[in-house]
Amino acid sequence: MKLLTFHREGRLALGMRTEQGVLDVTAAAATRGEGRQVPMTIGAAIEGGDEARRTLEALAAQADGDAELWLDEDALQLGPCVTAPGKIICVGLNYRKHAEETNAAIPAYPILFNKFNNTLAAHGEDIPLPRVSSEVDYEAELVVVIGRTAKNVGREQALDHVYGYCCVNDLSARDLQMRTPQWLLGKTCDKFSPLGPYLVTADEVGDPNALAISAVVNGETRQSSSTSDMIFRCDEIVSYISRHMTLSPGDIILTGTPEGVVLGLPPERRVYLQPGDVVEIAIEKLGTLRNRMTAE
Repeated sequence: MKLLTFHREGRLALGMRTEQGVLDVTAAAATRGEGRQVPMTIGAAIEGGDEARRTLEALAAQADGDAELWLDEDALQLGPCVTAPGKIICVGLNYRKHAEETNAAIPAYPILFNKFNNTLAAHGEDIPLPRVSSEVDYEAELVVVIGRTAKNVGREQALDHVYGYCCVNDLSARDLQMRTPQWLLGKTCDKFSPLGPYLVTADEVGDPNALAISAVVNGETRQSSSTSDMIFRCDEIVSYISRHMTLSPGDIILTGTPEGVVLGLPPERRVYLQPGDVVEIAIEKLGTLRNRMTAE
């Protein structure tokens, strides 16, 4: 199942994408949701787990053929596919070839840092390049979205606590990131985590470490890899983090980026993102996240 959010009347509404279009969940619940506890927000869908997923699937089946309940995705202004994560946890240097291209040692443990909700943005949303940086880089990444409370879970059970997955561009201001040993400043500028276009449930994705992943800038492929190149796989990441802090429904984990970022090039060849550049992050089964860079 593919879920999304879209702007309507000053709020973010829940939609479900199928081959027929985008189901307007609120409208469908009003006409077809008799006797059901239909989740009306992306947060409620995540917290509702399998039961909420089955409810949404049944709602879509009942709404089949009712044209008034289906929307044209191209006419929608999307929101982030996860709107209010309690935690945004990031894993640095988690692809072997990316570590090699930046001349970094292969980490013995996952390198963790965090972002905040000010970095959230949507598919199709313009991203302002901050005035305080001249070295903003793209990073194609797979996001793990937690669906069940996880504390001290083993690797074997870790993915049972995952609701689904989505694409993110972990934008990074390298000059700010490298200013101090802590990366936070270069990672937390406004709208530096465009997320989407869809939140795809785990049952539809299968193995998260067998997905093609790419970044394309102005039509030129810059990153082209597979999530199989992760040093720490998704189950290991969820398990590791859960041993140190409780993961809650709606928390998101950015799992690292493959080789091909600007920072990995020789200094004389580095051309960082400029106003007008269009970046597309594509992950197999999850869709393509597209954003245009603008001057702040």
